[in-house]
Amino acid sequence: MYSNRKLGRPPITAKGLDYDYYWISCPRVERIVRKHLEDVFVKDPGQAPGILRLFFHDCFSQGCDASILLEGASDEKTADENMGLRQEAIQTIENLRALVRKQCLRVVSCADILTIAAREAVRQFGGPDFDVPLGRKDSKSFNTSAATNLPKPFFKTPDLLKSFTDKKLDVTDLVALSGAHTYGVSHCGSVFDFEQIIPFNRSTDAPIEPQFNNNLVRKCPDEDSPATIDLDIRTPNKFDNMYYIDLLNQQGVFISDQDLANHKDTKEIVNQFASNQKLFFDKFAIAFVKASQLEVLTGNDKRGEIRKTCFAPNDNDDGVSSSSLLKEVVDSAKIIN
Repeated sequence: MYSNRKLGRPPITAKGLDYDYYWISCPRVERIVRKHLEDVFVKDPGQAPGILRLFFHDCFSQGCDASILLEGASDEKTADENMGLRQEAIQTIENLRALVRKQCLRVVSCADILTIAAREAVRQFGGPDFDVPLGRKDSKSFNTSAATNLPKPFFKTPDLLKSFTDKKLDVTDLVALSGAHTYGVSHCGSVFDFEQIIPFNRSTDAPIEPQFNNNLVRKCPDEDSPATIDLDIRTPNKFDNMYYIDLLNQQGVFISDQDLANHKDTKEIVNQFASNQKLFFDKFAIAFVKASQLEVLTGNDKRGEIRKTCFAPNDNDDGVSSSSLLKEVVDSAKIIN
């Protein structure tokens, strides 16, 4: 299941991040996350794409700051663009925070835990193994309207390119990160809301294979159908390059996916990734690390903190006394057990 080849470290562009950030304060953090997720993914493989989606939806909104985990009236999760985020995946990040807190006290942010977990969601399902720079702080607030920054499933390639270039990500990053749809599912309601079903037949710039079209219509007779659609019909539970094979066969679920195989700026990259999985893995790792540095909060930035819980900002009086740390360890142990 796992990829055995460790990729090189892509460059760090965000001040305050470091590949060895927790070398002294919490050297086992990545091992703790990895071990726990091994058990989680055996019991519930669907959490892997759920965690990866959670990571991207966090970073593409107001930055990689774990704001998507904050709970409150009209929080980010209530935005239409975040419909279908898996509650189990969200809870898993909080459980990981508790596990890490038990061993390292309050030094590791939820934002870093989410980043490590998203990398593991790729690695543990056959994808590339790569290091991620750490040192993010958690946001003290959320912004529901920031979800409008997310690329939409009905976007054509020019719209996708604008979304990515606005984040200083290039065309290769776009095609590589779209490859995250090599596993996971879409809900019928999501597709209906984005006007992609009934009829599925599309224009020539995002064509669909007739039999594949018929299968989608049968699975999703209406927007209230509880059915789900595999985003990759060939290997839906594995992180590989079959997504690109799907696109070459006109079997992309979303217009935003299928159009990549036809647009002049992206179709050659799709072909390259379809024929060379190693190239896809290399480019995905680079793009992932670039995306993980979007608008991060680090160092002494007053907008950031290390949250006591991933679901709420800390109290205004956030002095970390020995008694408060002891209480956190006890509370964490209760969550774990």
